[in-house]
Amino acid sequence: MNAVNTNSAAARAPVLLLVCTSLVWGCTWIPLKAFVGTSLEGAALMAVAYGAVAVTGWLLGRRWWCVPGNDLRALVGIGLLGGYASIAFNLSVMYGEVVRMMSLFYTLPVWAVLGGRLFLGERFTPARLLAVAFALLGAWLILGGANLLAHPPTWLDALALSAGFAFSMNNIVFRATAARPLPAKILAMFSGSALLSLAILLVGLQAWPRDAAPLQLGLGIAFGFGWLLLANIGTQWSVTRLEAGRAAVIIILELVAAVVTSMWLLGTQLSSTEWCGALLILLAAWLEARGQH
Repeated sequence: MNAVNTNSAAARAPVLLLVCTSLVWGCTWIPLKAFVGTSLEGAALMAVAYGAVAVTGWLLGRRWWCVPGNDLRALVGIGLLGGYASIAFNLSVMYGEVVRMMSLFYTLPVWAVLGGRLFLGERFTPARLLAVAFALLGAWLILGGANLLAHPPTWLDALALSAGFAFSMNNIVFRATAARPLPAKILAMFSGSALLSLAILLVGLQAWPRDAAPLQLGLGIAFGFGWLLLANIGTQWSVTRLEAGRAAVIIILELVAAVVTSMWLLGTQLSSTEWCGALLILLAAWLEARGQH
């Protein structure tokens, strides 16, 4: 009986952890919004949060530096794709409407289906094509539907959409390098995020945090280690121990959490068109997840 209980608990652990981390990701907008208007926001916050983790990882994980050529190229790809996805997503949620940005980011089924076909040879199925259609229709409704041209999409919309694309491509590289140690891939993502954030500061798109108080810097570092790193480790550990379809269905909780918490804390009101768009994107994500069984 004890052995049965132990096995059952072990089987539930990745599910419970993925539920928790999905809820955490769905609430990431809360600390991001809290930094807006402070001496540490935007790319500066990303540079501090991701940079602190990346530097610590490189100092403590020197054995990850020496990797075969093919793996090194894969890690560079993860750094670029995962780094861009992280920065674009965080900036869009930080400065944009939470539900709108999260919904546009979750047009993931479009990119997952196309990327899987192009790079992994996965076949198109009716369910996956339907998921693409729902995701595109949902994004169209979120962006304004028939009034799209009257109110053109903003740069924040483009960031959220491109973050979803980069995240999907990053997941494909993750799947193609399943044998590669997880810490090395997470370190690559954080390193890419830190370098891209520094690039934004260097070219002057956002200002350097010259006046950032020690408390703000400490909060930024704590956000990197206590939120971003732990959530990444929990998510990646869980998805490697669950069926892809089951994991993808659970991850949809991120969008649900974002919608519920923003309505609760910000008083966000969605129009009927936006509700339809968000629900279509949720349905698309569910169909794509079911198609991964």
